[in-house]
Amino acid sequence: MATPRLLADAMLGGLVRWLRVLDLDTVYRPELDDHALVALAAREERILLTRDRHLITFLRPPRYLAIASDRPLSQLREVVAGCALQPPPALFQRCLVCNTPLRDATEAEALELAPPSSRAFSDPIRRCPGCGRVYWLGSHTRRMRATLGQALPEWFR
Repeated sequence: MATPRLLADAMLGGLVRWLRVLDLDTVYRPELDDHALVALAAREERILLTRDRHLITFLRPPRYLAIASDRPLSQLREVVAGCALQPPPALFQRCLVCNTPLRDATEAEALELAPPSSRAFSDPIRRCPGCGRVYWLGSHTRRMRATLGQALPEWFR
């Protein structure tokens, strides 16, 4: 089964980063009103993630997942269950800010843009071709993996 493409409404900003850590194509446009969100979800064939019961009842998006929890990691579990997701082959493959798939940074980019401490890690330095942000697998990613292990223990043992 294909990995779903997602669209999160403005109430789910904390969830979005966790979905992107799992390499899920997740659009987040909090400036859009409900009508525009439903139209975007339909046009791009995305599942609309929302806590807004009014939006579901009156605008009736073609594909949606109603999120009950107000805590991002509980919301993440709801999305995993509701979309019957499987563990991704790799984490941290997508920009956490703009959703663009990352690419390996060139040696020149890594030297210019990443702090010297990032070069202590053996993993490649990655760069977002969309917004230009630079990523490396440092201590922050170990903490995020540990948090994911607590939220999704069946995926991360």
